[in-house]
Amino acid sequence: MKKLLLVPMMAAILSAQPVLANVGFDMNINIGNGGGRQPATVVVPSPAPVPIFVEEPPEFIIPSALGFYVAVGIPYDMFYISNTYYVYRDNTWYRSPRYNGPWVATSYRRLPQGLRRHKFERIRYVRDEEYRRYRGDGDHYRGRHFRPDKHEIKEHRKEERERMKEERKWEKEERKWEKHERKHGRHED
Repeated sequence: MKKLLLVPMMAAILSAQPVLANVGFDMNINIGNGGGRQPATVVVPSPAPVPIFVEEPPEFIIPSALGFYVAVGIPYDMFYISNTYYVYRDNTWYRSPRYNGPWVATSYRRLPQGLRRHKFERIRYVRDEEYRRYRGDGDHYRGRHFRPDKHEIKEHRKEERERMKEERKWEKEERKWEKHERKHGRHED
């Protein structure tokens, strides 16, 4: 093999004419496995998660355009869906069964459909608009809202389960109706 490579290299060197161009020629040949030596593995530790600290139970409102609870009055983008709290911070999603943690990083595809359905900028915009209405209306606010505490959370979870069950029922009915329309064609009176 070495002889085969040597002949073309010698021919190229001997036949070269002086040229006024800057030409470079590199040849990197590796034969064998390097004597069994493996390159050292470099371990780069991931940065520690940013602590998320919520001292008091946050106030949650549910904008009808979103269909899930959003926290207001705290420095985090916190959401409450299906008895789980979600926070978006530093391009990472976290989830927890309680508003004050412990927080676990989660992937985007493991988020509930409601969160994935909307662009994040849209969620913030709708939340801010609804919060302005909430603050302006005071005690006369007609939308749904809650603040988690030990006594209310059980009742709220029960209401949330019933609401989610009703929502799934309507979605199922809608899918059934759409399937029926596709199968039989659209008949409008």
